[in-house]
Amino acid sequence: MHPTDRSAVRIVIWGAMEVWAWWTIAGLCVSGAMSPGPSLAVVVKNTVAGGRSQGVATGVGHGLGVGLYAFGAVAGVSALLQAWPALERGLSVAGGLYLVWLGAGALRGGGEVDGDEPATAGGFTEGFLMAFLNPKIAVFFLALLGSFVPDASGLGTRAGVALLALSIDMSWYVAVALVLAQSGGAVWLAARGRALAVGTGLLLLVAGAAVVVGALLG
Repeated sequence: MHPTDRSAVRIVIWGAMEVWAWWTIAGLCVSGAMSPGPSLAVVVKNTVAGGRSQGVATGVGHGLGVGLYAFGAVAGVSALLQAWPALERGLSVAGGLYLVWLGAGALRGGGEVDGDEPATAGGFTEGFLMAFLNPKIAVFFLALLGSFVPDASGLGTRAGVALLALSIDMSWYVAVALVLAQSGGAVWLAARGRALAVGTGLLLLVAGAAVVVGALLG
């Protein structure tokens, strides 16, 4: 085979590997976003309590928080979390305490919206902090880049991975809010508001306590 032909074959194979890597990364991001947990609970809670706009704002805020860590991984900033374990531990404790605070608020207020703050602003803030106070997201993207993105990849490719992660996360939680609001699911859950508040509050309290204990003992 002529050397030029071998080069062409290598380019085609490398292109196929890149496509496979993109699909793999997308699949991991989808599975991570769709996994039930505190983030989903907060999106559901805010959609029921504040309607479609608050639910969508929560999803947008969460997606931007994830995107912040993803772009941090692209820029190498999230490597600080591995170099400085105390920083990761501190963020984990703060995140756990935030979950406990949200859980206590859900139990105390029964899922009602705070009238002193616009619903969309409150939802956006909660969604963003849910992601931002979770340093495990940064570690996840750092591992993702190391496993599936070649070291020789340019900044454009790395930024594309971060943008893909942001888009998937935001799209999923916004879709959850829209489906709940449009299908009547939010109305059905609102009619059982106290039970939803208790369930959400307990979930957030337990998750937050587990994060704090894990960070302090880890």
